[in-house]
Amino acid sequence: MRRITLITTGGTIEKTFNEDSGAMENRRSVVHRMLRRLRLEETEVCVVELMSKDSLYMTDDDRAAIAAAVREGLATSAGVVVLHGTDTLEKTGACLAEAFPAPGGAIILTGAMRPFEMTRSDAVQNLTEALFAVGVLSPGVYCVTHGRALKFPGVVKDRERRTFIRRP
Repeated sequence: MRRITLITTGGTIEKTFNEDSGAMENRRSVVHRMLRRLRLEETEVCVVELMSKDSLYMTDDDRAAIAAAVREGLATSAGVVVLHGTDTLEKTGACLAEAFPAPGGAIILTGAMRPFEMTRSDAVQNLTEALFAVGVLSPGVYCVTHGRALKFPGVVKDRERRTFIRRP
């Protein structure tokens, strides 16, 4: 049985519609709904609901909390997946690459350009790819989205293409 720690932090991937305000907001994790859609043979996913924040509002203290949760996850799992907002995923990834220069497993950051609750969302695809990547990538810190695994440092969001790329 392969064990993966999945840390949720919020971001677009987990935004839900608030009927009172009419806005998409980070209110609670929806990762369990996504996981129920997946068939994960011989895989145990341990979910850690760390925070529910738009990444634009993340602080250095939030990134320190993510690093601490990643450290705990690596102690008990084959690897760690962090659900994260795409706006500052590159900043958190760079921080984790600095904090874990030689991690004991793969640390994967992923998110979505469209919330799970919206049509044409990339949320389930990116989550599936991230969970798969834990078992096939060598130890390191990666951004896994849209069929690619990009190793930190040097990963940036390409806002025009709505994906991540390696810095040219």
